[in-house]
Amino acid sequence: MDKFETLTGIAAPLPLINIDTDMIIPKQFLKTIKRSGLGVNLFDEMRYDDDGAEIPTFVLNQDAYRNAEILVAGDNFGCGSSREHAPWALKDFGVKCVISTSFADIFFNNCFKNGILPIVLPQEAVDVLMKDAEKGSNARMIIDLEAQTVTSSDGEAFSFEVDAFKKHCLMNGLDDIGLTMEKAASIDTFEAELSKSRPWV
Repeated sequence: MDKFETLTGIAAPLPLINIDTDMIIPKQFLKTIKRSGLGVNLFDEMRYDDDGAEIPTFVLNQDAYRNAEILVAGDNFGCGSSREHAPWALKDFGVKCVISTSFADIFFNNCFKNGILPIVLPQEAVDVLMKDAEKGSNARMIIDLEAQTVTSSDGEAFSFEVDAFKKHCLMNGLDDIGLTMEKAASIDTFEAELSKSRPWV
């Protein structure tokens, strides 16, 4: 998993509430167990018409936001089913941070496990950042995980809270496998001692 320290990127405004995981990645794309390749189907039913052509009014189809790495979204982002494909699709598209007033718990935790930083801010702060995102590709936000701040293109900064352990994992690029591998030496020592004391195991 890539380390997340500081991100300076384009933010796409998505002012919809209750964006559920089926909207993020519809059920027909859940057959894969690979984390790659899902970005093209992110928000599929909002991005494409029945013939597979892009819907030009959808924000991620607009030239200014095709390379967005940050989403500023409405309340209760990621509700619905617990599919981990939702953060996979966001990450594969290039989204590294989602800002909202609240997230569904399972989606929130899945983001951290997949290298995405979900930031919870008060409505007033989200409103400011939403307007900033509407400026397009010339308005770039700065996400500083170490300092725990989001800074708008105009220099207005907002502080956010993040669990210390989750912050450590993101900043060091540690998913569940990476965390386990940090203990590799201790695991090897334990197994060597176990083989000596219980060779029949």
